[in-house]
Amino acid sequence: MVIIYIASLTIANLFVAWFGSWFSPINAFVLIGLDLILRDKLHDKWGNNCLALRMLGMIVTAGAISYLINQNAGMIAVASTVAFMFAMAVDSLIYHKLRHLSWWKKANVSNIGGAAVDSVIFPTIAFGVLMPQIVLLQFICKVTGGFVWSWAIDSLSRHTNNSKV
Repeated sequence: MVIIYIASLTIANLFVAWFGSWFSPINAFVLIGLDLILRDKLHDKWGNNCLALRMLGMIVTAGAISYLINQNAGMIAVASTVAFMFAMAVDSLIYHKLRHLSWWKKANVSNIGGAAVDSVIFPTIAFGVLMPQIVLLQFICKVTGGFVWSWAIDSLSRHTNNSKV
């Protein structure tokens, strides 16, 4: 999960650097929705045992790899790193508060908070201006993408668990 998390965040950064702001909603649905869900899975796997430090390490690693692959992605990498640090903090707090709910519910509810924070911070830093249409479109795509990924991962987990019985 860690490698997938870092790879998808890195690929998302590079795609935005190569294709521009118009591509960010596509990334938001496919790759950032996945990262939000993987963060929740890692939260369960790691518990509170250095969770913040581990998440920060993955986020900074993805930003550094993005920059090393394409120095022109520097501002995208910085924006992504800052936005994801704040988004993951919000997501983690909400997820932890909802620990009594099923994984699927707490993952999707916490994604709303994380997606909102990331959707405002990332494009504002990356492109140097607040773009309300991009913010709203990214938010919708992240929440929807997270929902689809959570359904897929939850279904796969249930299928895998049923196969073991």
